[in-house]
Formats: sequence, structure tokens, C-alpha cells
Amino acid sequence: MSVIYIVLTVSVIVGVAFFIIFLMAVKSGQYDDSYTPSVRMLFEDELVKENTNKSIQTKTD
Repeated sequence: MSVIYIVLTVSVIVGVAFFIIFLMAVKSGQYDDSYTPSVRMLFEDELVKENTNKSIQTKTD
């Protein structure tokens, strides 16, 4: 029974450690996306064209 307490304690400590490391990575900007905004304007016209074609095709009035 004491093994359960040890395993539970270790798993909580590991979980908290991973959570702290994740927060540090987010604060340092590791997950910031700096590539997509620079190429979004290249593909924006294709998205607009697809949306207008779909609206024309689905309209039956």
C-alpha cells in the first residue's frame, strides 16, 4: 500500500515539473508563430476565391 503513495507522489511531482517547463516555454515565446503571418498574404486570395465559388454553387434561388 505504501508503494501507491510513493508512485502517486512521484507522478504529481513529474506532472508539476512538466507544467512548469511548459509555462517557461510559453513565456519565452517558443510557441510563437512567426512564419505564418509572412506567407498568409500569399494564400489569402485562394481562400477568398474558394469561399465565393462555394456560395455561388450552393445558392439555388
